[in-house]
Amino acid sequence: MTTFARRARASAGRLHPELSLVSYTLLGHLEEQEGCRATDLAAHYALDKSTVSRQVAALERADLIERRPDPEDHRVQVLHLTAAGRRILAQVTENRQAAFRERLADWPEEDLTRFAAYLERYNTWPGGTEDGD
Repeated sequence: MTTFARRARASAGRLHPELSLVSYTLLGHLEEQEGCRATDLAAHYALDKSTVSRQVAALERADLIERRPDPEDHRVQVLHLTAAGRRILAQVTENRQAAFRERLADWPEEDLTRFAAYLERYNTWPGGTEDGD
């Protein structure tokens, strides 16, 4: 798993030099949720609020995310992707998918099926992210 994590971090840098694996992950979550509060990001990833705050600030400086007032509670700020954030996220996602297709191109169908089942099993483990998964 350590090798897997190390490769994931390294490949993120190759897919887009301005986007770390953490940044890519946060942008992906914001896209999936169609925006959320920074405290929700911290809770979802079991991170300290200050850690998320630094990441959010960097993404804002890069014009990849923006804050908007929550329509239901104007005291709350919700993070959303900017057009540039959507563009870079789409580019990195496309590059990642191409890299996966290339890497798995010569795998037999039964190996791909088994690998997919293992990933599904791993991702549905009820322990969530409490142990740093």
